[in-house]
Amino acid sequence: MKRSFSFGSGRGMFVVVFGTCFIAATYGLVRLAYGLFLPDIQRELDLSAAGAGYISSGSSLVYCLAAVAGFGLGHRSPRALIVAAAITACAGVWGMAAAGNVTAFGLGAVLSSAGAGFASPALVTIVHRNVDARHADGAQSVVNAGTGPGLVGAAVLAVLVASQWRIAWMVTGVVTAGVAMAVLAADRRPPVQTSTRSKTSLTPSPSWWADHRNAIVAATLMGAGSAAVWTYGRSILVDAGTTSERGTVSAWLALGIGATAVIVTAALMVKLSATAAWMLSCTVMTVALLLLAFAPQFRLVALLAYLVFGWGFIAATSSLIAWTSAIDPANSAAGTAILFVALVFGQAIGATALGSIITATGFGAAFVVAAVVSATAIGIAARDRAAVSQGPTG
Repeated sequence: MKRSFSFGSGRGMFVVVFGTCFIAATYGLVRLAYGLFLPDIQRELDLSAAGAGYISSGSSLVYCLAAVAGFGLGHRSPRALIVAAAITACAGVWGMAAAGNVTAFGLGAVLSSAGAGFASPALVTIVHRNVDARHADGAQSVVNAGTGPGLVGAAVLAVLVASQWRIAWMVTGVVTAGVAMAVLAADRRPPVQTSTRSKTSLTPSPSWWADHRNAIVAATLMGAGSAAVWTYGRSILVDAGTTSERGTVSAWLALGIGATAVIVTAALMVKLSATAAWMLSCTVMTVALLLLAFAPQFRLVALLAYLVFGWGFIAATSSLIAWTSAIDPANSAAGTAILFVALVFGQAIGATALGSIITATGFGAAFVVAAVVSATAIGIAARDRAAVSQGPTG
């Protein structure tokens, strides 16, 4: 047991711990906690469901731009990217905390999402250069799973501050800044090494894109479906009168616990093919969305839905990494970046479309649409299974 969590050196362990905390902060607290505090924000700033969707979409698009920029700079300037992640995340959440109107709040929310986009590619390089090669993949998996603990932390923070969402964003900024400094302190730049890393092309070939077509489409569809929970997850429970507004925070806690459970099930999931793992993960997500569409008023059902959705979403993101690695192992870093951008781009589309559906017809219809979109991502993967087993075409 001890061996599984050993990363070769004391410094490597610190990098993994602080890296996990930085993902927890930039993803779980800064980027994904928006939906947790949304009901209180909507009431105070008079923000409509459609307006909330536009802000979420803008945040997703800025995340995509930051991730693309980070992919180009991650191998050369990871420390600069950590600084950029901290500055954009902190400036964004502190701007949200001080916002007196929807426009100012929206600008802060959009800016803060760049932090997560910069953080991931930076940490890939930092983890690899500080952790022994034989432990690097396991270390990266642990760091990537930081979203789950971040969601749990967001739920705990929401309980502590109640409806005082401005305080929550202030605290989030302070935590993010502190963890960023810890990552920089733990990181040690290699003397002159770096060229041992495979020089993957920043401009993949046309055949590479063709091999990834189904994975990109599936990631986009899953992202669009997942936007229902990440943007409107707490709002649907408030609307259904499932429990008090403070009580709905327990659903977010369940979401975080489910996401964190991916670390426990990773050994079992790795035995499945990449597309089989993807299909299982998206099936679990689809079931969760249907439960929320038809029975959000039943507290235990809702909590179960959030628990399994949290697991399904994070497990699906891990499956994307395995999917691109199965297609072309030599360019798995490029594939991961592209598929994550596709997923978040899907979230941008989904947040806007679902916000409009909620405004027009209500939460139930929007969550049914999200479930259908998520189910479509399963079918895309089923078609791709044979292609993945053959490897790249060119």
